[in-house]
Amino acid sequence: MTDRIKLLWDFKGPNAQKTAEHHVIHLDEFIVSEKINDSFTQVQTINPNHTVAEMIVPNQYMKDLKVRLKPTRGQLYNE
Repeated sequence: MTDRIKLLWDFKGPNAQKTAEHHVIHLDEFIVSEKINDSFTQVQTINPNHTVAEMIVPNQYMKDLKVRLKPTRGQLYNE
């Protein structure tokens, strides 16, 4: 299995959960339109006012997606 990267978008405030869930819809559409294999998205709630939209992709896509999608941050993905 190839190394994967987790790209993260932080959303804060009372609407953080719904905003992150909506953002993931667009990330899923992007994955399909760009034909990025071995990728998926998820939402992680840190607390009621902080939710993170996450996109897990193979490491080879990291540089391109970092420029195009402008995530808040990124990290290595450990299953």
